[in-house]
Amino acid sequence: MKAMVLAAGVGSRLDPLTTVMPKPLVPVANSPVMEHIIRLLSVHGFTDIIANLHYLPDEIRGYFGNGNRLGVDLSFRLEEQLTGDAGGVRACRDFFGKDTFIVMMGDLVTDADLSKIVAEHKQKKAIATIAVKEVEDVEHFGVVVQDADGYIKGFQEKPRREEARSNRASCGIYVLEPAVFDHMPADGVYGFGRGLFPSLVEKGLPVLGSEIGTYWSDVGTIKQYRETNFDVIRGLINIPVPGLKEIVDGQLRFLEAGSSINSGSVMHGPTMLGANSKVLSGCRFFGSIVIGDNVTVEDGVEMENVVICNGARVARGAKLKDTIVGPGYTVEAEAKHEDDTLIVDQNREPQTAGFSG
Repeated sequence: MKAMVLAAGVGSRLDPLTTVMPKPLVPVANSPVMEHIIRLLSVHGFTDIIANLHYLPDEIRGYFGNGNRLGVDLSFRLEEQLTGDAGGVRACRDFFGKDTFIVMMGDLVTDADLSKIVAEHKQKKAIATIAVKEVEDVEHFGVVVQDADGYIKGFQEKPRREEARSNRASCGIYVLEPAVFDHMPADGVYGFGRGLFPSLVEKGLPVLGSEIGTYWSDVGTIKQYRETNFDVIRGLINIPVPGLKEIVDGQLRFLEAGSSINSGSVMHGPTMLGANSKVLSGCRFFGSIVIGDNVTVEDGVEMENVVICNGARVARGAKLKDTIVGPGYTVEAEAKHEDDTLIVDQNREPQTAGFSG
């Protein structure tokens, strides 16, 4: 089976982080979010993959290349004009041929059992299957209404809690039969959530909802992006995490090659330190901390629930809380940042976020 990753979006909800890197390269636990997706696809046997591109396409191509480093064959299709998520898949129709295929949104972090979803899709002879997950905050999601056999009979887009007919949200993972292309307009902007899937249901065609009971996160907002990083190092999701895993004074650490933490610094929660990064003396870390590659954290820095991207520097005595530091940014000495702050150098040229493919 073949697979597609939807990677053409601008990622405006992650602005200004996405002014300096394309959304598929935004790091989660020191690997680009799209790399996590490709690795999951590969684990489940999807090794022939295509991704559509639009925003900063050269940076994405430059990092992933042909995909062989990740054990897959990866190709790309450039969209000069965005045509919606279903429209992007439609443009790759020839790639899929006559076989069942899977589509994944490019901003997901999950350890969903893709093989199970495909098996259920085939067993129940669906034309389309949507992976769904129970959520508490239904007002932030499009939810699906299913019958007793799991087939979808309706949709609600971000309903108020008291009006919701379901608490199962679409996860942005779709298994599709090539017959779906016969139910799409030939051109123009077209989406899955408001176009294709409601149309298939209205026609009485079998559209299935396959529930995933494992971890799933859409890293579409700054807060959710930060929390997803922390979920990974807290062990809430089963995905590969780079670096040597060790426990020091009861706290979990992930240390990549060439990284070091001075013995005079204290960690009060899980910490990830990327390759060739240094934490100097007298630092105190609280909550969860994710530090990218080639980062220097100078003496006396205090941090709580912070993500630092590749190539950044945190100068002596700075205090950071609930903050994301963008790639290559320097936090000045004694500076204070807190409460969902995202600090980036918006004059920095867009790039691969300091990753080398």
